[in-house]
Amino acid sequence: MTVSAEGPAGEAPPVRLDRATVRIGARTILSEASLTIPAGAFVGVLGPNGAGKTSLMRAILGIVPVTAGRISVFGRPAGRGRHDIGYMPQFHGRPVPRLDGRSFIAAALHGERWGLPCDWRPGRHRRHDAAEIDRVLDLVGAAHLARRPLDQLSGGERQRLLLAQALLGRPRLLLLDEPLASLDPLRAREVVALVQAIRSRLGIAVLFSTHDLNPLLGVMDMVLYVGRGAARLGPVDEVVTDPVLSALYGTRVEVIRGGGRIFVVTDG
Repeated sequence: MTVSAEGPAGEAPPVRLDRATVRIGARTILSEASLTIPAGAFVGVLGPNGAGKTSLMRAILGIVPVTAGRISVFGRPAGRGRHDIGYMPQFHGRPVPRLDGRSFIAAALHGERWGLPCDWRPGRHRRHDAAEIDRVLDLVGAAHLARRPLDQLSGGERQRLLLAQALLGRPRLLLLDEPLASLDPLRAREVVALVQAIRSRLGIAVLFSTHDLNPLLGVMDMVLYVGRGAARLGPVDEVVTDPVLSALYGTRVEVIRGGGRIFVVTDG
């Protein structure tokens, strides 16, 4: 899929950072970072543990404020309540036994936009809400999970429902925070293929955070590496190199390629 910095008819790009600085307490997540996420791009977001991948996504959502500079989403300053962004947070909690798949998605329509739902009871949603739930279930291939209790689903099946939640409201940008966490390699490949199919079908931009870039090879258009307050965006072959990652990690890094995989080895 070809990507360009601007969308149709010169539309502003999904995400633009202009000398953006983001701090949480005394910790600097980004320092005067400037980059542009092109329209329709599939971007893998990587970096060492604690580098701030989640914080960057929360800054794009407007949850974490920008200390200096600017983060814009489709030409407007990042801020809460954006319906053109779909967000899939990391899911650490235990499934709610009383909820089935359909109820879980329905709760996000009029409860919490991102994360665990608030109270929802079958029959409360209107007819167009039911159609929207059917639409996102179909998009993620999860119609068969609609009446299954959450606590009886596998990790991969729950990820499909979380992705369905993120697609409510027809967003133009998807932020996926570690959707492969705790999945075995087969289920991880299935999730990546599903996200790629949805991206191609809807023509939306995707920021996909992960600790391992290998599942995204051949799918992502660009990689965004963050570390030590800096960010580097570009094609894999330009960013995933010894000098670039050594600077971002703050230690000597060796990038090893073999068997169609990439391994990042650090001295520390």
